[in-house]
Amino acid sequence: MKVSFDATGEVVVVTGGAHGIGAALASAVVAHGGTAVVLDVSPPADERVEYVEVDVSDRAAVFKAVGTVVERHGRIDGLVAGAAVQPRSAVLAMDPADWTRTLQVNLDGVVWVCQAVVPHMVERSAGSVVVFTSGLAATGFPQAAAYASSKAALTAFARTLAAEVAEHRVRVNIVAPGVIDTDQFRAANAGADLDHWRETTGIGDPADVVGPLLFLLSDAAAMTGSQLTRERAFARLTDLTE
Repeated sequence: MKVSFDATGEVVVVTGGAHGIGAALASAVVAHGGTAVVLDVSPPADERVEYVEVDVSDRAAVFKAVGTVVERHGRIDGLVAGAAVQPRSAVLAMDPADWTRTLQVNLDGVVWVCQAVVPHMVERSAGSVVVFTSGLAATGFPQAAAYASSKAALTAFARTLAAEVAEHRVRVNIVAPGVIDTDQFRAANAGADLDHWRETTGIGDPADVVGPLLFLLSDAAAMTGSQLTRERAFARLTDLTE
């Protein structure tokens, strides 16, 4: 069965959409007839995608950026919060600045953009929010305490927000993408045996996550407070269909 998602007239904001999964999603939204606006510290490569420069850890700047989007388009139908940093350090040797910066971007940045965007959705009694978490939030991983901790906190945040805005017909869901071959993944795992990752965990492509994201953004996803997880089995299924 072939499924397509019509995004005509929809305005989707993507934080961290200059690269990786966010960039793939933003391009897909445009390809399906919608408007994608990336909030990031650098511009996306796809010139069809709109861009507002912002550091999501700066609450005032986030509100200003979202205001620009609303002024320009009059609405925001979808929000995908994907901006994140992933420094690597053993817990006992962790630089406090790295810990603080990770929480400011990965956790605070999501809170601020939700505070800025979701009231517009509540006002219209419509909207979908998708927050990125990670399997590391549940399992932990050596030298990834700050990243894993921020993602674990996001799970609780997203489910709480989902409960608070459900009566306004605004949905909030979570995606744990699994191991995806992005610039950030390669930088965080410099020197790692990627063939080993492929054999043990399965490394996906950013495009693999676009379908689940489009689904959650669409009215077809009559769910809130839920989590979709891209597991190794899905990676193998993707390999078989290539």
